Amino acid sequence: MVELTGISTKRLNQVYHYLEELVYTGRMPGASILVAVNGIPVEARSFGNMRLQTGSLQVQPDTIFLVASVTKPVTAAAVMLLVERGKLLLDDPVYSIIPEFANRGKETITVRHLMTHTSGLPDMLPENTQLRQQHAPLKEFIRRICDLELDFPSGTNIQYQSCGIAILGEIVERITGSSLPEFLRGEIFSPLGMHDTSLGIGDLQADRIAHVNVGEEMQKVDWGWNKSYWRNFGAPWGGMFSTVNDMFCFCQTFINGGEFDGIRVFSPVTTKAMTTDQTTSMPEIPSEIKSGRVWGLGWRLQPTADWSAFGDLVSSGSFGHYGATGTVVWADPFRQMVCILFTTQPSASAEGILGRCSNMVAASVI
Repeated sequence: MVELTGISTKRLNQVYHYLEELVYTGRMPGASILVAVNGIPVEARSFGNMRLQTGSLQVQPDTIFLVASVTKPVTAAAVMLLVERGKLLLDDPVYSIIPEFANRGKETITVRHLMTHTSGLPDMLPENTQLRQQHAPLKEFIRRICDLELDFPSGTNIQYQSCGIAILGEIVERITGSSLPEFLRGEIFSPLGMHDTSLGIGDLQADRIAHVNVGEEMQKVDWGWNKSYWRNFGAPWGGMFSTVNDMFCFCQTFINGGEFDGIRVFSPVTTKAMTTDQTTSMPEIPSEIKSGRVWGLGWRLQPTADWSAFGDLVSSGSFGHYGATGTVVWADPFRQMVCILFTTQPSASAEGILGRCSNMVAASVI
């Protein structure tokens, strides 16, 4: 059977059956998926339970998930709004906005370095776990990142770095005088109709949020993904909550050149810059490092050799991101296709679940 959207229902059903099997066999507590072609979404499907306990309510198409690092391109998009409004340049040194950042070799780091994971900052603070155990506020994380030594000089390597995205969030707050959650809500989420999306839990209903399968040991701590501390923390690198329908609006906006449903949020040149290869042309990064590790501004681009979440079949130039809670979003401009898959299984990427689903989704286009 063929739908008007250009998707083979028979092929897409393979994805649904696979997710059903994962839930039935206990390999995944819950999931939601939405696929769209030519801007037309297929009705979102949901599977499994919202809580880890037996007898829990079932996941619904409008269930809210902690999307983890899918937050990163959203934070980058907030900074890009400031770029297109003339508030800063991508090659501005970060210390020109955050003066206390200028130490231990970080004087050469630019906004562009933060967006492309080429800053030299580590992924996480060495004391990340201890700070979360102490319920430290985000400002304490920022203070400590400003004092870090670099792992390598900026612009000479590619290293995934949540610390750099944290600094992007701070840049938004320093320039606008608003908190990052407020800026995102007013400038991106509300205009795009993403009313079930928030950085930090905000005003979202807690009983609509699916619990991440954190394991028995992590269920006992009071600072994990399912606890109020982290839900209210609002990490610019991984603290956003959203639904598959809302994230479709965000991703489709980039395929549309910055507008969705008649509402323009970004300039076409902004979305083009964010989804264009920024790292291959960096002269000081060795070619063997750049190969298969392509970054736009906040978005990871295909081809990608070290992330399996996009699968093997999306077109070159596709963009997206995955999250450690078991989430992935990608958009394939060549096929005019968007895939949003949220699960509550942190091992979904390492086990190849996200990649297999991505392959089946990509193969459903006719």
